[in-house]
Amino acid sequence: MEDKNPIQVADRLFGAMELLAAHGPMSLTDISRALALNKSTAHRVLNSLIFMGYVRQTEDNGRYGLTFKITELSNQMMSKVDIVTMVRPHLRRLMELTQETIHFVERDKTEAVYIDKVEAYSNTVQMVSRIGSRIPLYRSGVGKAIAAQMSDPEVKELWEQSVIVRTTPYTITDFDDFMRNLEEVRARGYALDNEENEAGVRCIAVSLPLHHQRARYAFSISAPVGRMDNDRIRQLAEYVLDAKKQIMGGGLDGAHSHM
Repeated sequence: MEDKNPIQVADRLFGAMELLAAHGPMSLTDISRALALNKSTAHRVLNSLIFMGYVRQTEDNGRYGLTFKITELSNQMMSKVDIVTMVRPHLRRLMELTQETIHFVERDKTEAVYIDKVEAYSNTVQMVSRIGSRIPLYRSGVGKAIAAQMSDPEVKELWEQSVIVRTTPYTITDFDDFMRNLEEVRARGYALDNEENEAGVRCIAVSLPLHHQRARYAFSISAPVGRMDNDRIRQLAEYVLDAKKQIMGGGLDGAHSHM
C-alpha cells in the first residue's frame, strides 16, 4: 500500500467529497483551507465534481455541497450485496467464540424475521427458531435492539400496531416499561431478552444499522438461562459489540453509530 495517492487529482476529488460528506455545505475558502489547496486549485476540483454531478453550488450563499449521486452509487452497490453472505462469517466467528447459537434478523413491520442462524456445534438445547420464522419486536432482544434505533413516535406506532401478549411471566406488556427498557438499550448499546418470549431462554442482541437503514437488521446470541447469568452477559456484551464493530468496519457501511 502506498502512503501517497499515486494519482494526485483523485486524492483531491475524493478528499473534497469526503470533506463535504463529513461537514455539509462549505465555502470555497473553508474547503481550500481544509484540503490545504490554493483557491484556484480547489475551485477546479469543485467544478470537476459539479460537472460529474457529485457536487452542487447553492445559489443563495454560494456554498458547495454534495448531491445525492453518491447515495445512488451506494444504493446500487448495496442492491448487489447479499447481506446474509457478508454478515455470516462474522456470525460464525461469534458462534465459535461463544459456543452459542447466533440469530440474524430483518425487521418486517412489527416483527423480526430470522434470515440466518448459526447453530452452536455443542448445542444440547435446540432452539425452536428457524430461518423464515418470526418473532414480535416488543418481546425479543433483536426486536428491542431494532426499536431502540427508532424515534419515540415510531416506537409508539410500533407498540400500537403490535398484538401484545404475555407469553411468559417476564413479557413486557406496559408501554412505559417498554420505553424505559429501550432507554437502557440505548445507554449500554445492546438489548436483552430476559425470558420475555420463551421461558428458560435469554438473549443478548445488537442492531446493525447497515446502509443507513438504522432500524432494519439485528443479531443475537441465545442460550438457556443456566448459561446466561449476569457475568456471562457482561462477557457476551463485549463479544457482540466487537462483532458489530467488525461488521460495520468491513465496508458494509461507513455510518458510525452509538447503537
